[in-house]
This record gives sequence, structure tokens and C-alpha cells, in this order.
Amino acid sequence: MSAGRLSLAVPNKGRLLDPTLTILRDAGLVFDAQARSLVSQCENFPLDILFLRTEDIVEFVSDGVADMGITGRNLLAESGRALEVLAALGYGRCRLEAAVPVDARPRSLEELDGLRLATSHPSAAGSFFAARGMRVDVVSISGAVEVAPRMGLADGIVDLVSTGSTLLQNGLRSVGVLLESEAILVARETARARGDGVADVSTMLQSVVEGRLRKYLMMNAPVAALRQIEDLLPGLESPSIIPLAHEGMVAVHAVVRADDVWGLLARLKAAGASGILVLPIEQLVA
Repeated sequence: MSAGRLSLAVPNKGRLLDPTLTILRDAGLVFDAQARSLVSQCENFPLDILFLRTEDIVEFVSDGVADMGITGRNLLAESGRALEVLAALGYGRCRLEAAVPVDARPRSLEELDGLRLATSHPSAAGSFFAARGMRVDVVSISGAVEVAPRMGLADGIVDLVSTGSTLLQNGLRSVGVLLESEAILVARETARARGDGVADVSTMLQSVVEGRLRKYLMMNAPVAALRQIEDLLPGLESPSIIPLAHEGMVAVHAVVRADDVWGLLARLKAAGASGILVLPIEQLVA
């Protein structure tokens, strides 16, 4: 790493790798991520990208090897390290859930009191139940957590769940969520002393996340329909209204949530809007 440059630790493989590279490039960072490369220097920003095991990123940031890191919220919780979460990045979503055999009695997290739970996240699980005054015997194992009840190692499990299909395949059902996880940008508290670079990286990545959540709408409409159209648009601010060459007609521009778009189009058209364009937003600083 070069003097005067910030460092960002990112996963070198696994399900977080590709979306992490994508969000960095969508934020405008230019770098070359060759296979098996350990460090890549950004060409247009004083940032060195370190490719590390996802499980090691929290430790490297905590120890000052890297100024910032992208990892899973579940891994930060498991580490017990005190790092600042600068941004939630909106991908790699999963849940740390407790589950028991389908024919077992517990139906809620509270009913796990006094039971044995196998997990590869012993610290996060133990802290969760201890904070609630529950006496849960946490059995730490690595890999094949789902088979622990069947083998008699535990009464249930605590494991990461994305769709829940693995639980079903192993005759298990969820009784509750301990932690909602996704990819996050973390940093040491002292990293901010390096100047504005840490805040700049955080803002760049957050702008991509915000942009992905919204769409830009453009449409033409008669002035007489403007009030009804405005009432339909749940945008960030009031929509922009631009007079058109034809008298009595305006162009309406608005930013709306991506999830709202498809439910809006038919209603906007019915209200009098025409020539409706739906455009992606690359980055948005709200």
C-alpha cells in the first residue's frame, strides 16, 4: 500500500465478491481486479483495495491493517469488535435464525430457554440469548449445522438462512430471527482522522445504494391534470414542472421508489400523463 492512500478490505471469494466489485465500480472507482491479486490500486481515487477472506476482514480493520472493510453484518456481530458501520450496502441479505425439528415443541425464541442449540455463530447466538436472560446451551460446531439435531448433538440450531429451503430439506422449521444481515461498510473510529477520504468512500457507496432503490420518471401532462398527477407521485420532493411548447402542456419529472413504479404507471396514464419514461438512477445523494 502507498503512503497517503486509504485502504479498503473486500472479500476475495464467495457470494459477496461479485456484488462488492459491482458496487465499487458503479460508484465510479476504477481498478483492475485480477484473479489471485491481493492488492489493487484505484486509478482515480487514493484508495487501495485489499482482497481478503471475508471472515478476516473485521479483524484486519480492527487491527489497523485496513482503514475500511466490506463484510457481513453477521460476521461483525460474531467478532464482538467495536467497528463503526458507515453504510448498509443492500446485498448479501440473510438472517441468523433459530430452528428446531418440525415436530419439536418450541414455537418461539422464548421457548428455547434451557435447550441446546448448535451453531457456527456461537458468540452472536450466545450474546442474543444472554441479553434476554435466557439459559441456552450454545454448542459450537463448524459446518453441517443442520444435521446436529438429527445426530443428537443439540435440540435445535442457529444458522444463516437466505431462502429457508435448506431448513425444509433437513426437517427443520424456524422459530425466530436473531439478526438480519447484509453487506456493510465498516471502519475503525480512528480512520476518520485520515481526512475526508473515508466519508467520501461512504458517500459514494451510499449514493449507489440509494440510486438502486429509486427510478426517475419523466412524462408529459396537461396542466389541468397536474394536481392529480402530483398527488400520485410519492417522490423525494415536489416534482419538477417544465412548461412545453404547446400551450397548456407541461413536462413532469420526479424521483420515486423503484418498488412503486409499476403500480403508478397505469394510474398516471389514467390521470392524463403521456410519453412516460422510466429511467435508472446511477447514484443519488439524498
